[in-house]
Amino acid sequence: MNTIRITTPLTGEVARGLKAGDRVLLSGVIWTGRDQAHKRLVALLDEGKPLPVELKDQVIYFVGPCPAPPGRPIGSAGPTTSYRMDAYSPRLLEACGLRGMIGKGARTSPVVEAMRRCGAVYFAATGGAGALIAQCIKRCELIAFPDLGPEAIYRLEVEDFPLVVATDANGATLYS
Repeated sequence: MNTIRITTPLTGEVARGLKAGDRVLLSGVIWTGRDQAHKRLVALLDEGKPLPVELKDQVIYFVGPCPAPPGRPIGSAGPTTSYRMDAYSPRLLEACGLRGMIGKGARTSPVVEAMRRCGAVYFAATGGAGALIAQCIKRCELIAFPDLGPEAIYRLEVEDFPLVVATDANGATLYS
């Protein structure tokens, strides 16, 4: 099986070309966000206010990174369980054009259906490999919701971040 190299932004054409099981090396800018950040993003949408980041054709990584050790941009940065974002993901996919999500574990039917409608993909990162994943992160910048600490929104620059397409834009998933 070949490894596919992708650079963000993640276009609809590229996302729709990926299939469940594809191995991917992702480079470029991605955003972090866990459940509390997602809750705030959806609240901003509900209030008609602008989001602190443009999510069209972007990828969100479900992670709460550890503090950076000396000389590194970030500490351990392993994926968190994705179902905690499932209440918010369809809204971000449909209203904002979010194109990709990275986490671990299966997604619910409403998320998979929204991904099909929007041409989005869900990537799995290897749980338990946070220190290894952190080596792929070249820059980390706090962007929004600093009071959330590690659950704030960060802008990450990644290089050859190893992923697997867990659920593709057609709804095929490795979890079933």
